[in-house]
Amino acid sequence: MNSLRVLVTNDDGIDSPGLIALARCAVELGHETIIAAPRFEASGTGAGLTASDGNRRAAIQRRMLPELPEVEAYAVEAHPGLIAMIGCRGTFGGQPDLVLSGINFGANIGRALIHSGTVGAALTAHVNGVTALAVSLDVPWNPPGTALWDVVAPYVKDVLGFIEPGTVLNLNVPNRPDPGPLRWATLTGYGRVQSRVTHQDDDVIELTTIVLDHEVEPGSDAALLEAGYATVTELRSVSAVERPRATPPR
Repeated sequence: MNSLRVLVTNDDGIDSPGLIALARCAVELGHETIIAAPRFEASGTGAGLTASDGNRRAAIQRRMLPELPEVEAYAVEAHPGLIAMIGCRGTFGGQPDLVLSGINFGANIGRALIHSGTVGAALTAHVNGVTALAVSLDVPWNPPGTALWDVVAPYVKDVLGFIEPGTVLNLNVPNRPDPGPLRWATLTGYGRVQSRVTHQDDDVIELTTIVLDHEVEPGSDAALLEAGYATVTELRSVSAVERPRATPPR
């Protein structure tokens, strides 16, 4: 792969070790790397274009990250979808050739990934004409496990070796010292993690996160991850369904 201009973002925030691990992959491959990530954690924000200022202004702060002092980095008061959009429009020194989003703490699988800020940033980049890869590590939620960030790098480098320009891919890696080979996967129906309402009255709704225990489809991202494989899925961004339809009534 020729040297690319790569924008690295995430939804866990500028101080996430997963962000550093992903940016290091791009640097080690010889790519020109720029980091722009939310100043604070912004999980579950999907592809939202939200800035912290009510006047639609997003403060940007230049940061020096000790682990990658040579990499230009910015903490942005915005959700990852907005960061990806403005990045693809040249805000951080020019349009990138590739957007990397992650490494997320926890898997992003199934159709529930529509809610993920990690995947939302990648989909937003794709909508703006930039190739994108969302990356997640399948760290358990309850109780939280220790993230083995270093196991992800070989898979990211493999995927970047075959990713096709103009596509958007979603990569999930098992959180274990010896993950299995990379496999193409379909999306499971929803995912393993859901939000449920635990209390509701006239003034407040309380939610909790639960891990579902149900059978998953063979060959899906959830099934392959549980079997120890790393998974990659090509996603389709927003597009019209192409099929014959009757003329709409007046």
